[in-house]
Amino acid sequence: MNSKIGFIGCGNMGRAMVGALLNGDPADRPELIVSVKSEKSKKELEEKFKILVTLDNEEVVKSASILFLAVTPNLYETVISEIAPFVTEDHVIVSIAAGISIEQMEKWFSKKVKIMQSMPNTPVMANEGMSAICPNDQVTDAELSEVCSLFRMFGQFEVIGEELFPAFIAVAGSSPAYFFMMIEAMADAAVKLGMPRKLAYRVAEQSMLGSAKLAMETEEHPGSLKDAVCSPGGATIDAVVELERLGFRHAVMSAMDVCAKKSINMD
Repeated sequence: MNSKIGFIGCGNMGRAMVGALLNGDPADRPELIVSVKSEKSKKELEEKFKILVTLDNEEVVKSASILFLAVTPNLYETVISEIAPFVTEDHVIVSIAAGISIEQMEKWFSKKVKIMQSMPNTPVMANEGMSAICPNDQVTDAELSEVCSLFRMFGQFEVIGEELFPAFIAVAGSSPAYFFMMIEAMADAAVKLGMPRKLAYRVAEQSMLGSAKLAMETEEHPGSLKDAVCSPGGATIDAVVELERLGFRHAVMSAMDVCAKKSINMD
């Protein structure tokens, strides 16, 4: 890794990404600098990650060549206006905000800037994230490759067109919340059936993890894998029928549709 990596802002997602970058082989860890708004956050990050933290966004821009904008979407215009005078052709700007297009960021910078739109999800904290990346036409192949090497440390990633980001956000960016809700509901049901709470969470979590891994490794259609669990006249098919009666799949699809539409405009 040749470039110093900067984070402007470091909320929940920023902390997850910083943690992922520091979780790997020490020989592969990039040099990091992070800016935050308060002394409290600065002290917390310094103690937790043992990295350079500053209250000055300009210092980050002048110190790093790959800059992650890890502030909330409503602050993007303000932050970009602040850092634009110091951003050069040597910088690559990586956005992690939903609802803000590359075109909009280019407009705020008011000059040619290398921009990459991205969408990581919170499992990057466990180096098991699923991210999307889309570069603008100013980013070189070498720069794209270097940023991809960072996202590889977060987990898996795909380089996709910007038009696919609303769908990606619905299926990957926001879906951890759906999965956590399902784990919680399954554990509650297991507790009702007499299972200890801690055991219930562990069993539900491993069952979800194992099912996802099976689907990825076999590359079989999810419907076929579902069918393989449903014995004729068995308990599983009764459970599946009940889920269908209650609109399980429709609820998932409707939630994703709402999520995708909201991600287009985060005002």
